[in-house]
Amino acid sequence: MILNNDRACATIDLDGGRLASLVIDDLEIMVTEGAKPTRWGSFPMIPWCGRLPHGRLALNGRDYSFPITSPPHANHGRTHLQKWTAVDDTSIRTELGDPWPFGGHAIQRFDLTETSLTVTAEVHAAEQPMPAMAGWHPWFRRQLDKGAEAQLTFEAESIYAVDDNAIPTGDLIPVPDGPWDACFVGLTADPVISWPGALDVTVSSTFDHWVIFTEPEASLCVEPQSGPPNEFHIDPKIVEPGDALVGSMTFRW
Repeated sequence: MILNNDRACATIDLDGGRLASLVIDDLEIMVTEGAKPTRWGSFPMIPWCGRLPHGRLALNGRDYSFPITSPPHANHGRTHLQKWTAVDDTSIRTELGDPWPFGGHAIQRFDLTETSLTVTAEVHAAEQPMPAMAGWHPWFRRQLDKGAEAQLTFEAESIYAVDDNAIPTGDLIPVPDGPWDACFVGLTADPVISWPGALDVTVSSTFDHWVIFTEPEASLCVEPQSGPPNEFHIDPKIVEPGDALVGSMTFRW
């Protein structure tokens, strides 16, 4: 699926439901290939975000297991590994099936203008309540075809503390110096990625948790999501039958 106008072109890959490319003023800003499905583009994280420790979920007295995708954990949900189908010219859908035991489905909607791209996610429950998260994992290039290397600017009040396996514990601590691979809350300003001499992109979201990943040399990630990694074991959000978890992410330039 391709959306375009005089300034921008967005390519959505139905294999994984990811934003595979975003070209603005003839400049590609996304990482467009990677060794793993989790290393490129901007992919949806549904029905959980980040690491699900050891692929295990305990809920209402039952234990569930999911395939280990980033040993020893199950990483970033399932929908980035699934086929999506086009609903119309700007919307795609996938079912939440095996190995997800609760059913339901997910929808993404894409709205491209000459100055912005908004992606909206909906995670719908089916016939039973289910825990749910949603978010996106965009991989931005540090260096475009022109301009200087990317500079990331944002302000946040705190991050989630993690255990020895880099799993959030639920406790909040002050923000340390970077580089980061952490979940931030209390953002006081939207993150801005600036490629001096080329382009500025502001990332905003209706979600209030952000994973910032600045360790890779050639890329960086600014990931809005509905809760912290490991939320299923901290304070899970439950979506009731007939209801949906809904949120959006917007890039503005």
